[in-house]
Amino acid sequence: MIFEGKSLSVTLLDDGIADIVFDAAGSVNKFDKQTLDELAEVTNLLKDNSDVKGAMVRSAKNVFIVGADITEFGKIFALPDDELLQWTQATAKKFDAFEDLPFPTIAAINGYALGGGCEMTLACDLRIADTNAAVGLPEVKLGLIPGFGGTVRLPRVIGADNAMEWMTTGKERKPQKALQEGAVDAVVAPEKLQEAALAMLKDAIAGKLDWKARRELKLKPLTMPKNELMMSFSTAKGMVFAQAGKHYPAPHAVVNTLEKASVLDREGALKVENEAFAKLAKTDAAKAQIGIFLADQFVKGSGKKSAKQATKQFDHAAVLGAGIMGGGIAYQAALKGTKVVMKDIAEPALELGLNEAASILGKGMKRGKVDAKKMAATLNNITPSLEYSAIKNSEIVIEAVVENEKIKGSVLKEVEENVTDGTVICSNTSTISITRLAESLSKPENFCGMHFFNPVHKMPLVEIIRGEKTSEETINNVVAMSLKMGKTPIVVNDCPGFLVNRVLFPYFAGFSQLLLDGADFVAIDKVMEKQFGWPMGPAYLLDVVGIDTADHASDVMAQGFPERMQKIGNDPVTMLYKAERYGQKNGVGFYEYSKDKRGRPVKTPAQAAYDIVAEHSADKKEFDAEEIMARLMVPMANEAIRCLEEGIVNSVEEADMALLYGIGFPPFRGGIFRYIETMGLQNFVALAEKYEQLGPIYQLTDSFKQMAADGKSFFNV
Repeated sequence: MIFEGKSLSVTLLDDGIADIVFDAAGSVNKFDKQTLDELAEVTNLLKDNSDVKGAMVRSAKNVFIVGADITEFGKIFALPDDELLQWTQATAKKFDAFEDLPFPTIAAINGYALGGGCEMTLACDLRIADTNAAVGLPEVKLGLIPGFGGTVRLPRVIGADNAMEWMTTGKERKPQKALQEGAVDAVVAPEKLQEAALAMLKDAIAGKLDWKARRELKLKPLTMPKNELMMSFSTAKGMVFAQAGKHYPAPHAVVNTLEKASVLDREGALKVENEAFAKLAKTDAAKAQIGIFLADQFVKGSGKKSAKQATKQFDHAAVLGAGIMGGGIAYQAALKGTKVVMKDIAEPALELGLNEAASILGKGMKRGKVDAKKMAATLNNITPSLEYSAIKNSEIVIEAVVENEKIKGSVLKEVEENVTDGTVICSNTSTISITRLAESLSKPENFCGMHFFNPVHKMPLVEIIRGEKTSEETINNVVAMSLKMGKTPIVVNDCPGFLVNRVLFPYFAGFSQLLLDGADFVAIDKVMEKQFGWPMGPAYLLDVVGIDTADHASDVMAQGFPERMQKIGNDPVTMLYKAERYGQKNGVGFYEYSKDKRGRPVKTPAQAAYDIVAEHSADKKEFDAEEIMARLMVPMANEAIRCLEEGIVNSVEEADMALLYGIGFPPFRGGIFRYIETMGLQNFVALAEKYEQLGPIYQLTDSFKQMAADGKSFFNV
């Protein structure tokens, strides 16, 4: 044994080969401070060991190395600029030192080799992967670029164009694709990986493979002709801007870094990477995207912990209500292997639900995501029925009928009478109190809310709503069912609108008041999409949700929170509803919807909508972007703060992910609480107070004001 640490061990095999094995505590290997220090120590031990003729790098786990330890980033990135740059430089040089070992090296890649793990393989002279491997540099998803030499080595191994595509998208590569592009030198079956790696390394030691020439390429400037390089980087800049826009600096930094480094040797190129990495680490976008990653891990961990305590398998389910929503829920459950009864009171509704499932599958087949076998299996898992007798063996029933409290209560009562005592019953409601709906049931402990978002097959979030009498067993079971369906469950406590819709409707109220003050809905949408970063502005979103649905939901919210959410007099949304302009569902709302000659959807601002709004609003007036964003976002953020203070949501991480997954909160802003934190709590207080005369939705709680005054944070880092 040459070395034995907490994360790494090195054994000298026959023929002078150092077997370097990553095997950290925990389920995966990652580059934390401990592992990086041990890598440097191993490198120092090996470079002067004359008995070593070559080195193989491998993992003792079922993954290679998943990347850097992101949990350490907070403290590191908080360092002063000069100290952060020094850390970046010192860390990257550990990989340089390994690359400079005086003998050939090979990486035997099994499972994930991502981020720093991929950079470790690039520091080796040879790379061989098994058929289960996945390699890639996904740092842009964290608002960063590779920081351990990846921007230097990858373009010199696979070419600038391929390298930019890898790094600007962050997409991982399967082994055959990586082989085609030159990122690995061979692909073998898992059981052959170590044997094949040793054989290739021995060929290098024997001089049959020119490992020195390979290494030399990574030390020099790129070999492409100057004109080709210019064209390549120019094209890449255009493509990145089209895809990433202005809110995500990391993909742009990838291209700029590679361009500057293309004419430099390794030392100069690494200096460019170090400086770009350190600069990005200080951006709000990086803080937000790293925050999202950590919040996502927190939410997923909570879900898995809850699901482990589930008492049901959910092989059989039922969906009550076979419309678009019910059909989508039935499809999602059936797709993941659950037998589903889709029950309704009318044959045309059942046909609509089945058609919805078939339509989703058909689109999947066109994109190559679904094959005929999968389509047949999914549809065979759905049984339409008009009879309650069909649901008697269901372990879970999800009610998805019309959003009307009396109708839902009646249906839920009938469901309970036709299933066993232990059946879990859920309501897919977007606003109605779960505690009140439970009054229709004799076993309210078996009941909770299960709020899906439309379209079900695309939206990852399921809000699971705990009523006053919902048992913990029921919550655990429904979390397990959500995970089985491929969804991200977030458990919230009961109130009108729960979490997502409760914070969304003050946002809509801010929009309505802005219209009445003379703003143009198209201008508002443009600001909220292009500058704030929402996928849809409020007018467009209301059209997609349905003007009728939104108006009904606002009535529910007004009843639930009369002190803050009373409907605005002459609310433009209500005016459009009365004019039977329901949005996309009937082709007319704030916009008019049609198709062009090629059948592509067209959205046009509706003069009729302008006319309806103008009847009740002030004269048309231009508002600057900052005021538009403030007047919409302050009410949303304020209501999110109230939800946290009231215990409707248990953590800022869950709140941020709920809005990200439920309504498309801009990822580069990190979520609603990260948005407040980035602005600064005291600055947010000042902004809200600027508009507090507009009404209660702008007025902050005393406890939050005190929190801001005390300099406290929503986050630990």
